[in-house]
Amino acid sequence: MKLKKIIAVAMASTMMLAMTACGNTPAPAADNTTTDTPAADNTAAPAADNTAADATAAAAQDADAAAATVGEGGNIGVCIYKFDDAFMTTYRNALQEILEGKGYTVTVMDGKNDQAEQNNQINNFIAQGVDALIINPVMTSAADQIIATVKDAGVPTVLINREPTAEQMGVYDKLVYVGCDARQSGTMQGELILDTANKGDINGDGKVSYIMIQGDPENIDAQYRTEFSVKALTDAGMEVEELDLQRGDWDRNKGQEIAQNDLAKFGDEIEVVFCNNDDMAIGALQAIQAAGRTVNEDIYLVGVDALDAALNEVANGNMTGTVLNDAQGQAQGAVDAMEALLGGKTYAEGEQSIYVDYVKVTPDNVSNFQ
Repeated sequence: MKLKKIIAVAMASTMMLAMTACGNTPAPAADNTTTDTPAADNTAAPAADNTAADATAAAAQDADAAAATVGEGGNIGVCIYKFDDAFMTTYRNALQEILEGKGYTVTVMDGKNDQAEQNNQINNFIAQGVDALIINPVMTSAADQIIATVKDAGVPTVLINREPTAEQMGVYDKLVYVGCDARQSGTMQGELILDTANKGDINGDGKVSYIMIQGDPENIDAQYRTEFSVKALTDAGMEVEELDLQRGDWDRNKGQEIAQNDLAKFGDEIEVVFCNNDDMAIGALQAIQAAGRTVNEDIYLVGVDALDAALNEVANGNMTGTVLNDAQGQAQGAVDAMEALLGGKTYAEGEQSIYVDYVKVTPDNVSNFQ
């Protein structure tokens, strides 16, 4: 900012000296494009020295104001679908720390799981003139509207955690998605069951009987984790039986309630409890323990995210395993992609998704993640 100020002062002084040599020509109006400084008085200056001094002061004020407008790194708007999601809390904290560490001015908004609320937040960020947006959509089905809005405004945008289709993203070349491929996480959940001594068939009847506690079924991650966890079993030649599938909306209390009701209804028939995330798995564990069942002995339980609470339960033998959803790696990837966009990079359709790998977490390697 000091360098900008010195240059501005020098340019103003040089211009005023040139004007003095040509006579007391009226000074031009100040440029108000990037600041709130009022236009300069266009009355002819009574003395060259005073004109130069006034212009120098105005230029210095303009330089200061312009620098203050965007901060050292620029203004970044971040929209999170809701703040009380355990995984997204870890993610947004990592994201904010990385951005602020790079000198950006960051504003993070809570969408409160309300797409209309988030739409207003996006519009407000655009009206404020942010340099870039990082958006965790409330609803994947709102992707078309979000993309149209940021495209019309020409704002470089990174979508995180909830992935639109390649066709949806392809309409705007200053848009990129950074996240994990949810199909991989579902496959890894199935592999955690296949890695057990009986491959999930605890009662030896030749099939794996399971309940599925799903997140938001509208969410592509929930869809893929649900599908590919079971597909891993069938691809390995296992017969499966779905006893129940219910939406738990990523919520611990709902996970506990669903598992409790299913354990009461199906009892020992349940061999595996698949949960689309760790928060619901922790709730399910409470119900399993209350029902007198023992994880890894007469029932298996898997989640996704590798939250601290889940890592502790894996280490203590109370969860069969989880899958690391690398919040830190995704946050860093989102910032890297944002900076590439700010630097002028554009993306062609089909090249707009950047993935960070999941990692299976078991009792054997859990200490590496704690």
